[in-house]
Amino acid sequence: MTGVTDIRAQIDALPGLDPRAPLLQVEDLHVEFRTRDGVAKAVNGAGFHLSAGETLALLGESGCGKSVTAQAVMGILDTPPAHITGGRVLYRGVDLLRLSEEDRRKVRANRIAMIFQDALSALNPVYSVGFQLAELFRKHRGLSRKDAKQRAIESLDQVRIPAARQRIDDYPHQFSGGMRQRVMIAMALALDPEVLIADEPTTALDVTVQAQIMGLLAELQHQRNMGLILITHDMGVVADVADRISVMYAGKVVEEAPVYDIYARPAHPYTEALLASIPRLDLKGQQLNVIRGLPPALTDIPNGCAFHPRCGYAREICRLEQPPAYRIAGHRESRCHFIREVLGV
Repeated sequence: MTGVTDIRAQIDALPGLDPRAPLLQVEDLHVEFRTRDGVAKAVNGAGFHLSAGETLALLGESGCGKSVTAQAVMGILDTPPAHITGGRVLYRGVDLLRLSEEDRRKVRANRIAMIFQDALSALNPVYSVGFQLAELFRKHRGLSRKDAKQRAIESLDQVRIPAARQRIDDYPHQFSGGMRQRVMIAMALALDPEVLIADEPTTALDVTVQAQIMGLLAELQHQRNMGLILITHDMGVVADVADRISVMYAGKVVEEAPVYDIYARPAHPYTEALLASIPRLDLKGQQLNVIRGLPPALTDIPNGCAFHPRCGYAREICRLEQPPAYRIAGHRESRCHFIREVLGV
């Protein structure tokens, strides 16, 4: 079996890999699903970047393309029906979309790993969690069964699963939701990746367990100086942990800014509407704000700005022309024709 030194050497030898290049860059990514009902354009020119030690939140309603973007970065989309039709995914300067499946597999888990949305579905129910963790070390690091099992125990200890040595042979259904999510984190971090993608890591967990999971992720990220992409629709979680936010709508990033700027002064009507819809204690008894209408069907995305049917600022130009990415103060972007009105300047 190939040892850890050999695999890392093979990754470092990928043509174009530059340790000085940005950690991860997604540029003009397009993904579509070709179905019997038509072509669903799930991602329509999404782009963002991530630095080491940084937390980037991908934010938006269900169906806006967050998870599909992450799966495209990981190289785990099912083709067919999914097809990547354009764009680049650059890891340290190497376009992952142009790699062979063999080389992509070396990068996956070793350099870029993912925590999936539903731990119970992501874990194999017929194998113990210890076996599934140990398999990573055996396949990717060439360890013996004994050494791989010891590393699996250490991984469970690291994510603070009580009595890890005694629980190593337990099956996924024998763990609580929060403990299963810790197992998923242990599996994602087992091979010490530089980029971690967390897709709704606190879904279906109560508030206390959510806080524990997010605190654990932040601690492990700090220890390893990882870049973290957090996919969520929970504005509260984002406010606590993110450095920057990319707001997605209809498969496109419509606003990107540091977290403080987003909350203090949103620069896109969709971001403004998302923030206005958050329940607030000081508005107790008042009607909750909602975003009128529904997100567009991905098989029939409107011309112009995709948000215009739901937007209070929309005018004729919004129906005819897609807005470019306007740069604000040099460090944030927004795709809105009437950005000055939204910002009130």
